Amino acid sequence: MSEYPPSYYAASAELFARRAALAGDAAADVVVVGGGYTGLSAALASAEAGFSTVLVEARRIGWGASGRNGGQMIPGMRWAATDLLDKFGVERARALIALGFEATCRVRDRISRHGISCDLCDGHFQAACKPAHLAAMRREVELLESLVGYSAARIVERDEVPTVVATEAYHGGMLDSEGGHLHPLNYAIGLARAAEAAGVTIFEETPALAMDHSGPAIVITPGGRITARHGILACDAEVGALEPKLRQVMMPVINYNVATRVLTDAEARALIPSNASIAESRFVLNYYRLSADNRLIFGGGEKYSPRPPADIAAFVRPHIERIFPQLRGIEIEYGWGGTIGVTMNRLPHFGRIGNTLFAHGYSGHGVLLTTLAGELMVEALRGRPERFDMVADLPTRGFPGGALLRHPLYVAGMLWYALRDRL
Repeated sequence: MSEYPPSYYAASAELFARRAALAGDAAADVVVVGGGYTGLSAALASAEAGFSTVLVEARRIGWGASGRNGGQMIPGMRWAATDLLDKFGVERARALIALGFEATCRVRDRISRHGISCDLCDGHFQAACKPAHLAAMRREVELLESLVGYSAARIVERDEVPTVVATEAYHGGMLDSEGGHLHPLNYAIGLARAAEAAGVTIFEETPALAMDHSGPAIVITPGGRITARHGILACDAEVGALEPKLRQVMMPVINYNVATRVLTDAEARALIPSNASIAESRFVLNYYRLSADNRLIFGGGEKYSPRPPADIAAFVRPHIERIFPQLRGIEIEYGWGGTIGVTMNRLPHFGRIGNTLFAHGYSGHGVLLTTLAGELMVEALRGRPERFDMVADLPTRGFPGGALLRHPLYVAGMLWYALRDRL
């Protein structure tokens, strides 16, 4: 699909014909801004609830992080259950943990119910890069079982790691059978088709230039305006262009992924016998998995400026070869980048501006939490805001430094964490 930025996902995605841009004015019960997972999920749930719904996307459906991410389905919130318990106490931690795991069910349900062809595979492995990380995972598994009865996660000891992934880089890890991986752009396209089948009108190449929240939600676009009873803002890393105040609580970070040549079946099975998705326990981490056609899709390294590396494959290759020395010199056929929204505390940021709801800042856990976020916003529109409000009430603070210094200070902080990873 050449209309999308070049990537393995664009090259292997199902056909999705361009939808027309908005030309003239429109009215609806709900207007959704953003055609990624959050917006598509919200639009689909909105139409299913009986609301007339219009969605506008500045480029193409799944253009941003939803169509370029690592495809990893990582259960739970970004914070460990132990951290949630320490910060919020038993009852609130239990509710947040349960909500995080519900996100997994929501995604799997959507895929099954709508027949979305997105190469869904089971299993996610959190790899322990230090002995202390494995000890923390032991506590996590025990707490998940005792607090919410979650039994899908188990500890993998160091000598068992080769049955999961063929590397000597890890001290063990936590394998969660409810996690998994998928083709991210095909999942977005599947949600879009399901939304249209439910009655949603989708306009592509229709950037929202401004929003008015003082009365009805009004979205101004180059070709006209949309007036709705309710607005949903689902732009994640791009949200600051519409709502500058939200820029203070979220930092765009660019991740880079590559896809190798197609491996033989024997090579693929030898590399990741479990076919799980793998993400490391480091703060600045590597994450990787096999595609449906046996390519290794590997994300490694981060850049904190908008300019991409001159050679993405060369930028990521050292991370691959550090984990898999046996792949030294492997042919890399695709390389691409994508921007994610990261909050200061790595928890998602939900809230309201007038009669518009927003959700963003998934901080690397967006494949699952986005679908849940969209559906929670519609729950709130239907008069059941309790669960949306539970997430909206999570502590949030802006990045320090103001307009001039916030990015340099953020980069300095990330470099410190990267250094700490190596100690």
